Amino acid sequence: MEKTKGNVDLLHGPILKSLMLFMIPIVISSAFQQLYNAADTAIVGNYLGENSLAAIGSCASVFELFVGFAMSLANGFCIVVARAYGSGDSLRLRKAVAGSMIIGFATTIFITIASMFLLSPLLQLIQTPAEIFDESLTYITWIAMFIVIMFAYNLFSGLLRSIGNSVMPLVFLVFSSILNIFLDILLITTFSMGIAGAAIATVISQGVSVVLCVIYIYAKTPFLVPHKEDFAVDGELMKDLAGQGYAMAVMGSIVSCGSIILQSGINSLGTDIIAGHVAARKIYAVCNLPFISIGTAISTFIGQNMGADQPDRILKSLRIGVIYNIIAATVVTVFLFFAARPLVALISGSTNDVILSNGSLMLYVVGPFYAVLGILMQSRFALQALGEKLLPMISSVIEFVGKILFTAIFIPMFGYTAVVFCEPLIWCAMTAQLLFCLNRNPYIRRARQMLK
Repeated sequence: MEKTKGNVDLLHGPILKSLMLFMIPIVISSAFQQLYNAADTAIVGNYLGENSLAAIGSCASVFELFVGFAMSLANGFCIVVARAYGSGDSLRLRKAVAGSMIIGFATTIFITIASMFLLSPLLQLIQTPAEIFDESLTYITWIAMFIVIMFAYNLFSGLLRSIGNSVMPLVFLVFSSILNIFLDILLITTFSMGIAGAAIATVISQGVSVVLCVIYIYAKTPFLVPHKEDFAVDGELMKDLAGQGYAMAVMGSIVSCGSIILQSGINSLGTDIIAGHVAARKIYAVCNLPFISIGTAISTFIGQNMGADQPDRILKSLRIGVIYNIIAATVVTVFLFFAARPLVALISGSTNDVILSNGSLMLYVVGPFYAVLGILMQSRFALQALGEKLLPMISSVIEFVGKILFTAIFIPMFGYTAVVFCEPLIWCAMTAQLLFCLNRNPYIRRARQMLK
């Protein structure tokens, strides 16, 4: 398996340098992926008004459920691929890619069909206000019809990252993000397609990313392309793929279901609160990127080094990640202190003080907790990369139960203030559980012995 241009060697050399070189394109890629959603939000808010903005916000948790499932499923498969790459087993590598395609496409097609019957009842269940219900249903239906495209993009870009190439997925995503903005404006303004235009622009743009990834893989990384015989079912490998992929997908779905429940509490607070919250969530999602990306980078790093049986490098990468998260959280907190309110105003296109004040309040509060989030993400990704399936899922159950409690008890008592403090406090509980489990992992214990 030859190295290709853009690959970072995660198996040899300085760990910090390798992680940073691999992670920086992931951060930028994730930022452009958020740009898909932020562009929808900003353009809808400025061209279609506050009700349409609230319509996107009211189904944001459902959107995150679809995206989270597709991304988590693909990430689970790519952990298995990274291990095969690290071990140098080219046959297992191709068979892992083939198995990922079989399981992933069958699963997402099934979910697409099921969602067509469930979306309307789900929006009713989360108390979507009547005045924005139709627009919310239109937007999320278009997204749901093309979950398979979300999965395909996350799988093919994830395959490139699993072999150390985080640059080319960035290149493809930059192009499609620019295309998304152009299509948003074109479909909403010129063709008067309303909120459906924003959804269709997102789908088309992500589809372009899929095509570009596939062309590049065929041309530059042919060792990732399965042969016909690689699609023959390998029971042991399919079990590994399904176990890793579904474990991560279920974990992501549990988190998203908790967010849907929390969204029902937010929706009960009125349209202005929804609009302020959705604008803040777009900024919050962008600020999350340095912390989610270090987790993604460490996951691939651990997958490859576990395949190569280098536990000492794995433990060193985790220690470096903790220092990184503390520094990054400090920078983000200072930035949000000065920029939160102007950014909420820019994204929402509103001068309504209720929208601006509540949106910026969320960002002020969450800033100092980003260090906790970063350690949470790298611990969860590390456990998954080490082959743990149940233990990371327990953290998602903690989040799910916490969001139920906040929605049922604290939001009715304290209103939007409870929404603001909900996730940061839950992160603390989740991080404690994940660190406990990670410290007891046999592979990590072995690494400690090697470094003594």
